[in-house]
Amino acid sequence: MSATIRLTAATAVTAAVLSALATAPSVAAAAPGLRMTPVNGQVGSHRLVGGIKHSTSSNWAGYAATGTTFTSVSASWVQPSVSCSRSTTYSSFWVGIDGDGSNSVEQTGTEADCSSGRAVYSSWYEMYPAYPVNYSNAVSAGDHFTATVSRSGTKYTLTLSDTTKGWTKTTTKTQSGLSNASAEVIAEAPSSSSGVLPLADFGTANFTGATANGQAIGNFSPDKINMASGSTTKATTSSLSSGENFSVTFDHS
Repeated sequence: MSATIRLTAATAVTAAVLSALATAPSVAAAAPGLRMTPVNGQVGSHRLVGGIKHSTSSNWAGYAATGTTFTSVSASWVQPSVSCSRSTTYSSFWVGIDGDGSNSVEQTGTEADCSSGRAVYSSWYEMYPAYPVNYSNAVSAGDHFTATVSRSGTKYTLTLSDTTKGWTKTTTKTQSGLSNASAEVIAEAPSSSSGVLPLADFGTANFTGATANGQAIGNFSPDKINMASGSTTKATTSSLSSGENFSVTFDHS
């Protein structure tokens, strides 16, 4: 799911689906209409610190590389374990091209949600603004994932591998007219048609080997993004280590 996640299905339908998902929390797919979308209105002033831009967003935390045309982005992460109360909350972890300054995102990743107090883990790809497609493969907290989105002309290849369970899903899509002007590795708070949804308490998500165009993402003077709503910080992004490793830590729903 790319930049912002939005739920457009009717509330009653979504509630019914989430209720059904709660009976199979390790294999569940996201509710219909749940979307990863472009970065949602970065707020506050952008600051340059050591060649890295610092920004805030209501739905993204992580790094976005800009300044050139991108043909690939890759990263690995360990699927976070969400801490669930009785609330329904959402979080997503992905790599993608586009979305920072454009209205498209080509992305693939995982989901870690809380449905009425139960953890729900899943995986997906999305060619936003088309709706995401959920994979049926089982996902568990602690699984090691590697994801790549690559482009050759107008052909996009989205690959997601669960190296713990030993499965890989590769999807190829053709789409023209996209800007390919950003590449990102992101932890996201989904949104509904009425706004950004409550962020699930995922603890800390550790991303390693974050590259764009085959180079460390830090080589592109990237945008370091923290997630915030007004004066409330929702997730904090760490500095880059070796130009390609970082973490995102949950602060507030």
